[in-house]
Amino acid sequence: MTIFEKATREKFRYPSAKGLLTTEQLWELPLTAKSGFSLDDVAKAVNAELKAVETESFVATEANPAKATLETKLEVVKHVIAVRLAEDEAAKAAAAKKLEKEKLLAVLGRKQDAVLEDLTEAELLARINNL
Repeated sequence: MTIFEKATREKFRYPSAKGLLTTEQLWELPLTAKSGFSLDDVAKAVNAELKAVETESFVATEANPAKATLETKLEVVKHVIAVRLAEDEAAKAAAAKKLEKEKLLAVLGRKQDAVLEDLTEAELLARINNL
């Protein structure tokens, strides 16, 4: 069972400043925010819950069942963060590539204009008549 299958079957909810969020709503959150309503904040909250559950007990002989659920919740949030970071990096690379292409096209246009400026009047008239 994948982490997302488990998350949706068990209807995981994640703590946030705006209340509990579904797994699907994680995709809509910003990576970071000043408001306390971001993927980073959700990850920190789930991690804090996990650490609280992991507190060592010298009396309890059985593992806390919430630990496995919290570990999976944290893995879901970390996966969403990793995908969003990769998407942001790809978008930045695409924007940089687009800007470079625009610059090259502008230079090419200026060079082509310079070539046209160097044509004689007869050559210009001949090209116009061929159009």
